Amino acid sequence: MDTDVHNLLANIWFFIIGLMLFLYVVLDGFDLGVGILSLFTRDDNHRTIMMKSLESIWDANETWLVLLGGALFGAFPLVYAIALQALYIPVMVMLFALIFRGVAFEFSHHARNKAPWIMVFGCSSLMAGLAQGIAFGGLISGLGINEGAYRGNIWGWFTPFSALVSLGVVSGYSLLGATYLMIKTEGAIQRISIAQAYVAAVLEIVVLITVVIWAASLNPYFAARWADNETGDYLDFFLVLATFAFIMLMRALWMRFELRAFLWSVIISLASLTAVTIGYYPYMIPSSISLIHGASSSRTLIFMLSTIGLLIPVMLIYSSYQYLVFRGKVKMDGRTH
Repeated sequence: MDTDVHNLLANIWFFIIGLMLFLYVVLDGFDLGVGILSLFTRDDNHRTIMMKSLESIWDANETWLVLLGGALFGAFPLVYAIALQALYIPVMVMLFALIFRGVAFEFSHHARNKAPWIMVFGCSSLMAGLAQGIAFGGLISGLGINEGAYRGNIWGWFTPFSALVSLGVVSGYSLLGATYLMIKTEGAIQRISIAQAYVAAVLEIVVLITVVIWAASLNPYFAARWADNETGDYLDFFLVLATFAFIMLMRALWMRFELRAFLWSVIISLASLTAVTIGYYPYMIPSSISLIHGASSSRTLIFMLSTIGLLIPVMLIYSSYQYLVFRGKVKMDGRTH
């Protein structure tokens, strides 16, 4: 097919995969965040409420990760193969953490002593968040790729930069979880969630600014994109947007605007991901594999649009209906109203 058509299709799938990643970060991010925050809660009743707030939605949220993996494998197989080879350990840690998390969630409903399973749920949520952050940080730091193949060692993903990104991911998930609990809870647990949201928000914005500055010094391509008049303006805009969202989030937390606090935390996540994407575009793996180089054939990309592409609106409609049905506060007895 025509090169321009292939480039268009590759960019369309780049956007679709970015959308899937954002939806996963927000939807599964807040329930991972709730799990992480459960580790800092000593009250058994509070832990029960936190678990109940996720009971009807958490497993559907992880569907976006499955869809993301399938889309990446089909649309950008070279990127999928190299990333999986380079990031084998953090990816496996994430998968096992998600498995243990699911087991712990289900067992906590039937066990006489729920505390150990809730602890496993929280620890697994934390490990999944750390592993995702490490993998993402290792990916955007470049990895050791030469002539389209991974040449680094098995620990190449573990750097101070990827550790910082991991901290940012965990703080972002914690912020989403805390603002979600603001919506779903009341009383003492809501007050605790607001306090936790303050801490997570400050930590996330500090890490975001540090990561952007560090990335510019770590990767000459990122620095050049930032210095460019056109792309630099876009990058500056999303960084300013993240800072503005942070200020508005602080106001929403102070005024106890429940829905607004969650929406502003979502905007911070969106601005952060978009800023990083702009900084490395059109590379899927920075300075190594571009989206055109890593993309499947045009026929494959068109076929995927007619299959996986059609699943996205269906899943969005289902998720929206699910949140509508199970809206409301979770009370001490576990019911919603």
